[in-house]
Amino acid sequence: MSRNAWAVICAILAVIIAWIVVDLVFSLLWFIGKLVIVALVAVVVFFLLRSLIGRRSPER
Repeated sequence: MSRNAWAVICAILAVIIAWIVVDLVFSLLWFIGKLVIVALVAVVVFFLLRSLIGRRSPER
């Protein structure tokens, strides 16, 4: 094969590998972002429930 053919094959492989890597990175970033949002909502709900339960229970 000529050098041109190898250059084309390498360019195609580079694009395919880059596509897979970028897809994995964005999937990981989306997952981390989702985890952060869930953690923030869980903290808000926890303190809301704690304040509601604390108000209803009789004080000793």
